[in-house]
Amino acid sequence: MKKSILVATLLSTLSLTAVAANNYQAGDMLVRGGITNVNPDSDKSAVLLSGADSTMSISVDDNSQLGLNFVYFIDQNWAVEILAATPFKHDVTIHDPNAVLGVDGAQLAEVTQLPPTVSALYYFDTRSAFKPYIGAGLNYTIFFDEEFETAPKSLGFSNLELDGSFGYSVQLGADYLLNDKWHINASARYIEISTDATFDVAGDNIGKAKVDVDPIVLSLMVGYKF
Repeated sequence: MKKSILVATLLSTLSLTAVAANNYQAGDMLVRGGITNVNPDSDKSAVLLSGADSTMSISVDDNSQLGLNFVYFIDQNWAVEILAATPFKHDVTIHDPNAVLGVDGAQLAEVTQLPPTVSALYYFDTRSAFKPYIGAGLNYTIFFDEEFETAPKSLGFSNLELDGSFGYSVQLGADYLLNDKWHINASARYIEISTDATFDVAGDNIGKAKVDVDPIVLSLMVGYKF
């Protein structure tokens, strides 16, 4: 009888220890790396020439890059996350159904952007290796290396500029703990990104478009706990 009680107590202690090992603790820091895909809103943005609707529009394609992620735990539920990545490059397509310039479906330009985002995360206590969380935060997107393609340049397009963008971010994600140090992470987030694009046509600063990028950002990463 005493032996049975001892075994039961030992198993219970080991079980509680295993559960505790599966919980994040205050001061834990996670570093992650993997694939991040930025998929912009599919809606087209109207192009204005000299302030008037030109009937032309533009759209932005998706791009995948190396995503980096840093998480610091305030306690076992709350954490602060920084999202970083190598620069994303997006092709910009122009839609010209009424043949204003005869460039319908042409690749207009390539733009590069970085969307650093700081978020507060809340991890749910599942007492298992599966750790789902929700998050919300702020984003600042920097655009650079904006460059028109050769064909649009020949039509007089030049001096493309995109303003930086402040916006909010919300996300859902989960870690799956492989052991005490390593885990796999998957997340999906929405980031509000809206920018004003300006450009010259035939030397005159008459082109403008308000581009609501507003992407869904999907990440699949491997992480390590320090």
